[in-house]
Amino acid sequence: MTARLAHIRRHPIKSIGGEGLDRVTLAAARRLPGDREWAVLTEAGERNAQASQTGGEPDRWLPKSCFVRGVQSPQVQAISGGWTDGLLTLRQPMQADLVIDPETDSDRLVEWLRPLWPTGAPAPTRLVRGAAIWTDQKWPWISVLSLASLAELEARTGQPLGIHRWRGNLWVDGWQPWAERELIGQIIRIGSVELRVTDQIGRCDATSANTEIGDSDIDMLTTLESLYGHTDFGIFAEVVTGGEIALGDEVTA
Repeated sequence: MTARLAHIRRHPIKSIGGEGLDRVTLAAARRLPGDREWAVLTEAGERNAQASQTGGEPDRWLPKSCFVRGVQSPQVQAISGGWTDGLLTLRQPMQADLVIDPETDSDRLVEWLRPLWPTGAPAPTRLVRGAAIWTDQKWPWISVLSLASLAELEARTGQPLGIHRWRGNLWVDGWQPWAERELIGQIIRIGSVELRVTDQIGRCDATSANTEIGDSDIDMLTTLESLYGHTDFGIFAEVVTGGEIALGDEVTA
């Protein structure tokens, strides 16, 4: 079976929503354009942010502990949505839809998040853009995941898990289950684009949340460890040769 690019996903605000794309242009040594471009700071992250900011925005990469994340609230994992006509539309089962301009509507987003936030956790404070893209790693990596590995995991757990809880960028259909784990250090090609596989993706407990209802429906880390002896799912890759990729492109390794 020929492997193909099945999904392209980006998440304009870190941990908050996500959208599918039909095509995107990747550049060498750069992340997927528009992915994690924004993030919501918490009270705990403000000290780090204010020590590294210019004109009110952080001017360098900050660790994930500074931001709103799904690991702190399963309800955040159930937020979906992305760009429409220059505005971000966000949806969540317990909330009315929110349409915002992230340049000007930071306060509205923070207020919308408050009912989803656990009591006692450092509260959301503001939406920031800054100089960095707010992925969990400092390096310009793109995440690549396998639909076959997901299907095998779903079969072994006896429940649907879906693609959204994993927050992946590129999903490949047609690899053998878990074949991606053997690609570290190798070059994969999607159409004319080349990516060097850099590392496994170690997972956190945010993946335990059902992204449709916002409740935890599995202990994902314990499940992965017991089934496979690790808590990884997916791989990271760095773009070596840029260009446009589109759904349906052949993927070779």
